[in-house]
Amino acid sequence: MTYTHALSSAALAFALLLPATARPEAPEILSVETIRTGMGWRIDVTLEHPDADWDHFADAWEVLDDAGNRLGFRELMHPHVDEQPFTRSLYNVMLPDGLRRIQVRARCSQDGWAEETFTVDLDI
Repeated sequence: MTYTHALSSAALAFALLLPATARPEAPEILSVETIRTGMGWRIDVTLEHPDADWDHFADAWEVLDDAGNRLGFRELMHPHVDEQPFTRSLYNVMLPDGLRRIQVRARCSQDGWAEETFTVDLDI
């Protein structure tokens, strides 16, 4: 075995020992519930993320139309290390008349906005 090979094997072994939270992972939206309340909507989002601490946690989600326009925003104020998955709500979201579908996207404090969105057809 050469020194270079031993060094790379040691580096690989060390990397495998790192906790999963050290690797980037987008928050995963597990479900979205929409409920019409008067003139607006309540949107309940359940998501999961390997929150590690105050420097790395799922810190927001947003409601978008199909064109990418923001219709609502929910900031998550603290990590949910011991509460996974978790659900948070946004109240009185005003959706344009005739809108039939929304997209929900989550954000991580370290890695930014997830590329994937969760599509929800509205019951109108």
